[in-house]
Amino acid sequence: MSNVGFRIYTKIHRPSKDLVKEFRGLPVANIADEMNRFSCMDARIKPLNKIPLLGTAFTVKARTADNLLFHKAIMMAEPGDVIVVDVQGDIVNAVIGEIMIREVLKKGLAGVIVDGAVRDSGALHDAHLAIYAAGITPKGPYKDGPGEINVPISCGGVVVNPGDVVVGDQDGVVIIDPKDASDILGKAKAKFAKEQEIFQAIEKGTRDKSWVDKELKAHGCDIIDDYYT
Repeated sequence: MSNVGFRIYTKIHRPSKDLVKEFRGLPVANIADEMNRFSCMDARIKPLNKIPLLGTAFTVKARTADNLLFHKAIMMAEPGDVIVVDVQGDIVNAVIGEIMIREVLKKGLAGVIVDGAVRDSGALHDAHLAIYAAGITPKGPYKDGPGEINVPISCGGVVVNPGDVVVGDQDGVVIIDPKDASDILGKAKAKFAKEQEIFQAIEKGTRDKSWVDKELKAHGCDIIDDYYT
């Protein structure tokens, strides 16, 4: 029988690397807009540096203050994977620091996201690796378990499944189901191109903002040509 709460799945249905690479350079905001503003990790999950994030999710469900399964995940993950760790948002103990980050870099992994705390923040800030976390503390972890690897988890208020496409920038992180990735990719690229046109129109002073007054009128806003008294 499966030992629920203390088990490791060794296999992941990963999307093609070519598909994942197509998301490189697209702003997370553009992708999120084309997902109806869903699937974005909440604002607690912050970038620790300016390295962009792109890869496939390798999930870890950890007990609070414990990183035994996190260590095992680093051993198992493949280049291009993003280790996404669910510590239930607990920031009392850090579950990763400089030693583990060096191991992640050596493995050629794409990044780390922790819904919990990290330490050695100076080294993590300088690391050439995308790292996101909910907090920073010097207080270290334990290594007892239990926990699970490559099961659905919750990170930053979003369900993350093993093999999901993970994209992150300075705004935060968005999670994409591989089944939807091709469709979202096309829409996000179109959104990005449209924004470039808007930027040019702003510079030229030709952007049409008549839609603002139309929306105000449609919602019944009173525009009073007088002083407030």
